[in-house]
Amino acid sequence: MFPVHRRRFLAATASAFGALASSGCVVREAGRRAAGAEAAFAGYGPLVKDPAGLLDLPEGFSYRLISSLGEAMSDGGTVPDRADGMGCLPLGRGEFALVRNHELSPGNAAGGPLAGGYDRMGGQQVLPGGTTTLVLDAQSLAVKRQYRSLAGTIRNCSGGVTPWNSWLTCEEFVSAPDQVGEGKLGRDHGWVFEVPAAAPGLVDAVPLKAMGRFNHEAACVDPATGYVYLTEDRGDGVLYRFMPKTPGKLDEGGRLQAMIVAGVPDTRNWDGAAMQVGRSHAVDWLDLAEVDAPEDDLRMRAAARGAALVARGEGIHMGTDEVYVCSTNGGARKLGQIFRLVPGRGRRADTIELFFESEREDQFNYGDNLTVGPNGHLIVCEDQYTDVVDNHLRGITPDGRAYDFGRLNLQTELAGGCFSPDGKWFFVNAYSPTRTIAITGPWAA
Repeated sequence: MFPVHRRRFLAATASAFGALASSGCVVREAGRRAAGAEAAFAGYGPLVKDPAGLLDLPEGFSYRLISSLGEAMSDGGTVPDRADGMGCLPLGRGEFALVRNHELSPGNAAGGPLAGGYDRMGGQQVLPGGTTTLVLDAQSLAVKRQYRSLAGTIRNCSGGVTPWNSWLTCEEFVSAPDQVGEGKLGRDHGWVFEVPAAAPGLVDAVPLKAMGRFNHEAACVDPATGYVYLTEDRGDGVLYRFMPKTPGKLDEGGRLQAMIVAGVPDTRNWDGAAMQVGRSHAVDWLDLAEVDAPEDDLRMRAAARGAALVARGEGIHMGTDEVYVCSTNGGARKLGQIFRLVPGRGRRADTIELFFESEREDQFNYGDNLTVGPNGHLIVCEDQYTDVVDNHLRGITPDGRAYDFGRLNLQTELAGGCFSPDGKWFFVNAYSPTRTIAITGPWAA
């Protein structure tokens, strides 16, 4: 199958930001509802045990299993394992696409031979990491096609949708110099790649090097500016902002920056409450040099110049005029935090507040991917780090109260939570063995 050339795809993006509402990067309104309107909501009720033993949900909610490990795909391969971050984007003609990451490393099964990709091991076998795309009927959710859309990368963890209808997929792996060479990796790793939702097969795997080389986790785009916000899954990570030269054309380069929080060099709250829930802090941004970081020291150089430390930044999502960022093990109890960043967009200073900090395991325990629902509620996917895991989907109301939304009955993480463009369906992955699930029900207004 011939690659889709990114330059042809990106040539038509000039008006994409004005069409955000129809792009699949649906504007959500978390944190904007009156407290009185939310005060009566305490969740959807107790979870009902799933007789199929997969996913417990509240009364009135149901799910469909959309795709599973080993299923035959339309390109001759089979569905790979380790399904992680995912985005849902409209295609028109009554279809939408789920672009799904697979966090695969060299030596993992790829789901069949790969025709090409970013890199090969020892110059021979295409690396198994990358994405698959599922094209669904918007009404019936029937899978019309599913196929490989990116290959040759390592540990594609999460990412984010764009207003111009593509998925940014991020490598959560930074190759060391001694891992590249004869009989080893052929190229450096630790990049972001772009996959158009409409790509019918493998895309040109072009690393967006100006967006930095680090332990990438997720990304989101501010539709008003085209700025891309990027998280880093490291205990001493920072939060990044990429300012493209041309909004919507990320391969043309730009400036990468790190976040400075006034008076708070460390947001993790491990050694005291430097960040208090609901308190707003001014934000500034630090320009970064040598963003290809051959020594994997980008975060260290940023912190040495005043960038704020963030504990394992993972999920990130754009709401209405605000960015929500999940820290997996931040907080006094190291159970997780959620930050709310409000971009000033040139009219005022950017600000950030600690929107939520988990105090108990039943609020959330190691939050990972997150999204904002059509009703303004956050849905957080758990990824616990214990021998026996009990991972949930946790809801958080706009006024900052947590509730149970789902419980996975498999010994794996939940990942990739995202809504369909019409807000009816919530899609989520069970990581391994791959299961992609669609959930619907009486979403709170």
